[in-house]
Amino acid sequence: MVARREAMPEVVIYTTGWCPYCHRAKALLQSKGVEFTEIDLGEQPQERAGVVQRTGRTSVPQIFINDQPIGGSDDLYALERDGELDRLLGRDGT
Repeated sequence: MVARREAMPEVVIYTTGWCPYCHRAKALLQSKGVEFTEIDLGEQPQERAGVVQRTGRTSVPQIFINDQPIGGSDDLYALERDGELDRLLGRDGT
């Protein structure tokens, strides 16, 4: 029997290079082995208006999992603390 590999979720994180919360959020994702696309709003300021329109927030980071906004660094860590992050990432926790 061949184990079926689940598709990796698409994770996008909007950041700026100087933001400590951005570094913290990326560190958590990296520690979990999550691949993500980073969009640095300092380098791509034209992307900011779209993020604000989608989330209603002007702060960074803004994190999306499978195109669903989940919020910023504190929100990401709350999901991890509550055991929900693995579920959103399509993992069963084993």
